Amino acid sequence: MFPDLACEIERINSNIVDLMVPFKNRDYYVRQMEGSYLIKYVLPALYPDDEELNYANLPVVHNGGEASDAFLSLKDKTPEEQAEIREGLLKYCGLDTWAMVKIWEKFREVTR
Repeated sequence: MFPDLACEIERINSNIVDLMVPFKNRDYYVRQMEGSYLIKYVLPALYPDDEELNYANLPVVHNGGEASDAFLSLKDKTPEEQAEIREGLLKYCGLDTWAMVKIWEKFREVTR
């Protein structure tokens, strides 16, 4: 769609690492993952006592399904409700991002 950005987009894409792959391939596995490679199993298995990484502690959105539903519901909400949902989505996305950082840190730790 944007040929003028093709080189830059390819550069970015070539630097993206999918952190799911080592779990899916069972290159890294602990029994607390319960046979799953989904983040809702991996994160608490790697950091079992870290309340900062607990999706249940989020105020509005706790998982991907809720995030999708919340986003799609925005158009039918009052401005105040939209603001609350937006804040919840930002916190959820923030935790997802922080979770990836923590998983990367764990990989670095166990591969030293």
